[in-house]
Amino acid sequence: MNKAWALLRLASPQLPIGGYSYSQGLEMAVEQGLVDSQDSAARWIADQLLLNLARFEAPLLLAHCTAAASADWQALGELTEQHRASRETRELALESRQMGYSLRQLLDGLPELDQAARDFLAGQHAIGLAAAWALAARAWQIDAQDALAAWLWGWLENQLAVLMKTLPLGQQAAQRLTSQLLPQLEQAQRLASALEPAHWGSAAFGLALASMAHERQYSRLFRS
Repeated sequence: MNKAWALLRLASPQLPIGGYSYSQGLEMAVEQGLVDSQDSAARWIADQLLLNLARFEAPLLLAHCTAAASADWQALGELTEQHRASRETRELALESRQMGYSLRQLLDGLPELDQAARDFLAGQHAIGLAAAWALAARAWQIDAQDALAAWLWGWLENQLAVLMKTLPLGQQAAQRLTSQLLPQLEQAQRLASALEPAHWGSAAFGLALASMAHERQYSRLFRS
């Protein structure tokens, strides 16, 4: 079977986990005028990629995928707890929990998921997106690096979708922005892959503040 099909399936916005429902604070950044043009949007997204995701979220997700692929269930459980504890705001915690729950519902019905993975899943009271993503990659025999690439691509695609709904940014402009940001996406994956666990961590204060403010935003399109 063509391995690209499994990768496209994991990265597809049709994956029924609800990623399109969340903006990760970007809607509030638009509301506050921090993001008001294609240039400022590019800066916001590039900063999130290189100063936040590449330093913590991405290497943590890669470790999840590596542990699941090698059936190191103890390590995966510890990483799951670390991921849960790292959610800085209520909005980010609910996003991970809800998307993890939705992906778990899908995993429960997948014939490709092996018994060892099912046993791990059954032992989790609540599973976050990172662990569920890693189990989906295991079920579809997707390499950990490719699973990380799919996750980064999905994150970027969702951020661009947020911008098209909140800014006067059309599809062609979004595609130009994609071309502009692809080198940063590649750089984020390289940095995440090379970072030792002792150096994982970020201090994305702007994201945390935007996310907290979004929880109280009067009128919004995205969940908080």
